[in-house]
Amino acid sequence: MDARFAKLPRFLEERARWVRIEGAADAGGEGLFGGVQGQIPVLLAHPDPGALDADGGVIGGGATAPLMIWMHGRTAHKELDPGRYLRWLRAGIGVCAIDMPGHGERRDDALQGADRSLQIVEHVARHEIDLLLATLRARGYGKVFDLERVGIGGMSLGGITTLVRLCREHGFACATVEACAGDFRAMRDRHGFRSADGDGLSELARRLEPRTHLEAWRPIPLLALHSEKDAWIPVDGVRGFVEALREHYRQQGADAEMVRLQTWPETGAEFEHIGFGKVSNEAKNLQTEFLSETLGTKA
Repeated sequence: MDARFAKLPRFLEERARWVRIEGAADAGGEGLFGGVQGQIPVLLAHPDPGALDADGGVIGGGATAPLMIWMHGRTAHKELDPGRYLRWLRAGIGVCAIDMPGHGERRDDALQGADRSLQIVEHVARHEIDLLLATLRARGYGKVFDLERVGIGGMSLGGITTLVRLCREHGFACATVEACAGDFRAMRDRHGFRSADGDGLSELARRLEPRTHLEAWRPIPLLALHSEKDAWIPVDGVRGFVEALREHYRQQGADAEMVRLQTWPETGAEFEHIGFGKVSNEAKNLQTEFLSETLGTKA
């Protein structure tokens, strides 16, 4: 077992299983996602430690739990920040965390640069999330996880991926994102988003920008968390998106208050981006409360 797995809190270690999903390779593009990148390493955890066998196979027999798909940020990995998973499991919510391409068990330093971020976003949003859900169904995980009550979310790179995926037809029950942007106007001077001539957004950024592709977004509860002083992803990148999404909900006859944005003036986190520093406990509790309400586990 990888050394970082052994550092998990005992409560999580007793419930966590590592499984692998094949078939995520993208036949097109630059061939970035072949080989090991075509396999999705997954940390899967159920609130009941007896629901899955040691290899991640289904035992079942108890109540099904809703499931939360989580995607980490750039240069991170799926085992990072286990306190998040502990809270979810104790709230009765299952965990399905993946290593993004180039990260964790799929490590490839060439894919961790900012210039590759949007290519990863597009690949995961278009291919891997749906493959993940289809494979969970095919392997019988519906016996232990309620696959009709699935939430999706992520931090930074994973958060942007979440928003891009939700711009297509989906069946997710809720979403939560941290330190991410859906309004790419705030990112137009950032590496990986700006055009080659430096004049505006790249073609890929324009194609993926969630703010301008909301037509197919089905209204669901969304919680976004952000620091006002985030040095890597300006808060305007989420604020402008939230405003556009609320307007979309109103046009659909849905409650715009389902879209919630929580910001803090300052968190003390590194670059005001990596985690939430002195308000980390508050942020995690707020997120867990939101998921408990929207996924139906709150007593």
